[in-house]
Amino acid sequence: MEVRFPNGETDTVRLLGVDTPETTLSRVSPDEFEGISETTAGRDHLYNWGQKATQFAEDELEGKQVTIVVDAQADRRGYYGRLLVYIYADSENFNKRLLTNGYARMYDSSFSKRSAFRSAESTAQRTSTGLWDFEDTSTPIEAPRSEEPDSSNSDIPPLPADGDYDCSHFDTQEQAQQVLDDSSGDPHRLDGDDDGVACESLP
Repeated sequence: MEVRFPNGETDTVRLLGVDTPETTLSRVSPDEFEGISETTAGRDHLYNWGQKATQFAEDELEGKQVTIVVDAQADRRGYYGRLLVYIYADSENFNKRLLTNGYARMYDSSFSKRSAFRSAESTAQRTSTGLWDFEDTSTPIEAPRSEEPDSSNSDIPPLPADGDYDCSHFDTQEQAQQVLDDSSGDPHRLDGDDDGVACESLP
């Protein structure tokens, strides 16, 4: 989101501790959302909820005065330079509200409100709220793909324990590019500007 401060300066912020579904269909990753199947129906479901999450945020926040708060237990900025914040609208934590209303999953990173956010996500899952209201009776149209690239004849580092690469895991841009090329879409978000080139800051 873009925010404008009282002094007129602007900045790009990312909501801390939450992750909504992708709004680009090719980048939708059902494996990131527990209980959503790796099928066409699962991808379409998450894509639709990504659109709904965007609309919800615009309806609730666009043009309104909000309070942003950083977290001492979290990084100040994310990989793409975005300020990591909680947004409070009418004294309510909007990040948590996305979880409560089923627009997002909890993003597994370091921040002080993990317990409260985990509880909100669990309740939404248990009550099939929002994106968690999914039942797929179809059969997969293809075998689930491993997101771990073929590392034969390469020096690509092994897939991290959490199943997700980021650019810091690679020594060279060539390694990151091979992971991007070997994966369907960009499940690890290595191509931030969608130009087909992964981790452009790497040597």
